[in-house]
Amino acid sequence: MDIPQPKSLKVLLIGDACTDRYYYGSVTRLSPEAPVPVLKHLYTEERLGMCLNVGANLEALGVLVDVLKNDEMIYKDRFVDAKTKQHLLRADFGESAKVQPIDPDKIDISGYDAVVVSDYNKGFISRSIASHISAKCHAAAIPLFVDSKKKNLECYEHCFIKINEKESNEMKQLSATANLIITLGARGAKYEDTVYPTTECEVFDVSGAGDTFMSALVYKYLESKDIPIALKFANYCARIVVQKFGTYCLQPEDLK
Repeated sequence: MDIPQPKSLKVLLIGDACTDRYYYGSVTRLSPEAPVPVLKHLYTEERLGMCLNVGANLEALGVLVDVLKNDEMIYKDRFVDAKTKQHLLRADFGESAKVQPIDPDKIDISGYDAVVVSDYNKGFISRSIASHISAKCHAAAIPLFVDSKKKNLECYEHCFIKINEKESNEMKQLSATANLIITLGARGAKYEDTVYPTTECEVFDVSGAGDTFMSALVYKYLESKDIPIALKFANYCARIVVQKFGTYCLQPEDLK
């Protein structure tokens, strides 16, 4: 597959953002205070998470991206054995503080080829804001792509909604005007009662695979205007990242 060349595509990305922090260390003993391993810290890595990972992957595919995100950063800390890459613990910070919803007056969609919503349901995108975005995109005939953790998705209209199989089973409501895409893990993705299979591979870490799928879907749809083609490309890109450790952004060498 050829490396994507820079495009004149421009996307507005709206969503919840976090920083993924990985604390690597060595484990040689158990704590004398409790039956838990003691991690001797060696080094730390930080990676872009949630909507920022979507944005990074879009940019890796040559898309120009503007981001509207929460001001107060959320942190997801992983404590990892450096030798085996085994996760010992994950601790989330910043979600207890109330995330302020985005001001609808800040949402200007003019000049964009698509709007992408990465809604992790942390409070930045309320149901009323979701309806506001949907109405603006529909009126302007700009394609809207949504990845949401909300169980009631009726607020997202006239759009493509991407959710995973578990989220699909827990979904309460869906707008009749929404086009639903369900990712099926190792089985690929489902759209309009058709399953688009992926190639089987060894899965190392699923962190961020949904973000990559969404980014690749948007990019290829804007290029081809064909959802089946976009789904096949999204499956291909997601297959790459599940073979990597941690939240991973596509690299040029991945797409050769």
